[in-house]
Amino acid sequence: MIPREHLASAQVPGGEELRLYRHGADFMIVLDRNELMSTRLRGSEEALATLSCARIAKVRSPHVLIGGYGMGFTLRAALAVLPADATVTVAELVPDIIEWARGPMAEIAAGCLDDPRVRLIVGDVARVIQTAPATFDAILLDVDNGPDGLVRADNNRIYARRGLLAAGEALRPGGVLAIWSAAKDDAFVRRLREADFAVDELAVRARANGKGAKHVIWFASRD
Repeated sequence: MIPREHLASAQVPGGEELRLYRHGADFMIVLDRNELMSTRLRGSEEALATLSCARIAKVRSPHVLIGGYGMGFTLRAALAVLPADATVTVAELVPDIIEWARGPMAEIAAGCLDDPRVRLIVGDVARVIQTAPATFDAILLDVDNGPDGLVRADNNRIYARRGLLAAGEALRPGGVLAIWSAAKDDAFVRRLREADFAVDELAVRARANGKGAKHVIWFASRD
């Protein structure tokens, strides 16, 4: 049996330590004993991109914000379906995540960060949202494990009522706020509706082949 290899560690600003492992051809990012993401499980992250982009398919020169680079699954899926005149802003809080993408995981990243449509911001996506009124046609949030902060307590403010209202202000008319979560959260759905969003909830499989655990994506929009 091939043991997994610890490649690097990274401190989340104001949060916990992340560890990057390789197991054969696969990579995984781990927090304590929780596997936050893995190259084996990309289906729901890709669905976050493709289903969101489908909702803005008629928009000319769309601008998409992705909160959390992770392993780049959402970014690569978005770039595959967005037009040549699109702009994709990626906000990643942990600089080491980007270093891993350009280093040991460069083959997985497949040059997506160098796509001319991509604008990379190493910083808090909450700050990006707060300072960009009426800017984005879609905001895709895959921050932490969902609305309940696991990696960093400050992530909760993104999903609090004030954070949701800020996201609404950052959207252009007809825009969509799409949020990934490892599990259902009825209280969060109520919070979205209290922030004047109409909400669609979709269960998606973790694996690209339609198998694995069920994750959740919420699509929130305003008239």
